[in-house]
Amino acid sequence: MASLLKLSSALRRQTIVAGARAGSSYAAAFRSALSNEPATEVTTLDSGLRVASETLPTNVATVGLFLDAGARYEDKENNGTANFFEHVAFKGTTKRSQAALEQEVENLGAQLDAKTGRERTVFTARCLSKDVPKLVEILSDVVQNPKLDDADVKRAREVILGEIEQVDASNLRKVVFDHLHSTAFQGTSLGNSVYGPSSNIRSIKGDDLRGYVNSHFKAPRMVLAVAGDVRQSELEKLADKHLGKVESTFDGKPPQLTAVRFTGSEVRVRDDSIPLAHVAVAVEGCGVNDSDALALSVASTLIGTWDRTFGGGVNNASKLAVASAHDKLCHNFQSFNKMYRDTGLWGIYFECDPLLCEDMLFNVQNEWMRLCTMVTDGEVERAKRQLKTRLLAKLEGPQAICKDIGRQVLESGRREPLHEVERRLENVTAQNVREVGMKYIFDRCPAVAAVGPVENLPDYMRIRSSMSWVRL
Repeated sequence: MASLLKLSSALRRQTIVAGARAGSSYAAAFRSALSNEPATEVTTLDSGLRVASETLPTNVATVGLFLDAGARYEDKENNGTANFFEHVAFKGTTKRSQAALEQEVENLGAQLDAKTGRERTVFTARCLSKDVPKLVEILSDVVQNPKLDDADVKRAREVILGEIEQVDASNLRKVVFDHLHSTAFQGTSLGNSVYGPSSNIRSIKGDDLRGYVNSHFKAPRMVLAVAGDVRQSELEKLADKHLGKVESTFDGKPPQLTAVRFTGSEVRVRDDSIPLAHVAVAVEGCGVNDSDALALSVASTLIGTWDRTFGGGVNNASKLAVASAHDKLCHNFQSFNKMYRDTGLWGIYFECDPLLCEDMLFNVQNEWMRLCTMVTDGEVERAKRQLKTRLLAKLEGPQAICKDIGRQVLESGRREPLHEVERRLENVTAQNVREVGMKYIFDRCPAVAAVGPVENLPDYMRIRSSMSWVRL
């Protein structure tokens, strides 16, 4: 990635030559730089565990264990278990006390982290490249031999309940997206909250967590990914040594992703004590490996992201940003394209003054309909450049690269090279964007989630009727 940034800086310093020849030269140099990026090596061990790495010229590395485990694999009775385990994972193992584990990591100058999502759980460690073998052993110990003392479970329970209260009080964006998933995918496991209901948190015990680990932490559901100054052959030996005893068979039926069903619907939580209305509107998108995924990402980039603290709002490329800045429609908005294995949510989240909900939503849906019917080649080319910048910026450093490797290998068994992504992105045209707009957005039933003083938000049937234009 460093080579890409150097190339970009060098090209910016050159005199810009007018005409197609200069643009063609830049594009060729850019593609050449992408092609020369280090390849991601992936190996599947006999147990089914996948080992992936990317060699980077850096003294810092990131080690990650990625697991097919998360809220989507849970049901009403055990929802919240995956997130609960995250909170006790680093409280010690059968080989190390919590104090010994923390002291060992501290002496290495490393940092441990864990994150639970709807479809995966991730344990990562940032360290010096020379300490990768030690961190692989530590993470392997954490996921295979968790101590799960009753006292640790009790303390974690109080922490999680406190986090739920804190999120409900201060992170309304997260609350809105939880509501959005619960209404859009109601009756399916993708509607589960990562935290789980408080009633479940109060009843989860150590035996429940052990059962969860035994059911989900199997070799075929794991990816060991490393980005840094490492060698794939050495990493394979480390994986075989420290994770070779992870079982590859299941007692009974392996955990499976259940089918999802999108429901056009809404949930509103009116609270006039909150100063701003927090609103999310989305249609059903596509899965992460779907052929329409990139075109939908371009469409989302066209709508854009804006905050009133940004400079140059009225000169923004996004027409919705220009309207928001000129007419003070909202405090901020963010277009999103959330993709899961087999479905997704494409939409927008915004925060606005209570009396401007209707005006803001009118402009949002008007821009959506324009995207489906009238978007131009120039707009799409600009959005593609913005998306390239965003994708490359997200891959800056070993930590971001490691997470990208683990996510892609877990989802599709390989990591798509950057030059392939760039080639596919270049092939997206305005016609493609209009086609996916008509397929996923135009005349589709949306899901709506709103929290705060939302009395002025139009009722659902008005929102639904504005999802199409009558054109002669």
